[in-house]
Amino acid sequence: MTATKSTPPLKDLGHVPWPEIQDATGSAAGIPALLTAVALGDADTARTALGQLRRRICRYGFVVDQATAATVPFLWELVRLPQVTCRADILRLLKSIADARQWETTAEAYPKLLRHPGNHVTWEREARRAVRAQRGLLQDVLRDRDSEIVAAGRELAATLND
Repeated sequence: MTATKSTPPLKDLGHVPWPEIQDATGSAAGIPALLTAVALGDADTARTALGQLRRRICRYGFVVDQATAATVPFLWELVRLPQVTCRADILRLLKSIADARQWETTAEAYPKLLRHPGNHVTWEREARRAVRAQRGLLQDVLRDRDSEIVAAGRELAATLND
């Protein structure tokens, strides 16, 4: 479950046009700094950064934004890094994203939301697809020595098996 030491964490962050996409605060330009703080920070720094990231890409634990799908592969990468101190919390965030159906459910009742600027329903579906795309990594998570990580991994796996 470990990344190689020769590969720096989050090396592909620069391939995403963060300033051009939106999160809950507006421009998603701040997401790379938060991901880096989670990857390289001490436990308090990582936990604080992950909390800020959660508010930007999965508000209230169920509302995703345009930047969510682009962020998900980096969250999966962080789960694989043993030095990341909040891996169980990242798995819980991935579960929240995989469970997100706020816009889709609301659009069923109010179809005109599908014409809303910025297609939130599409963003929600893309975010869920991004979580599912790397679900194969859960096999390693479920073999982790940390019981909290295994429990969070099981919860995510149950969500993805639906």
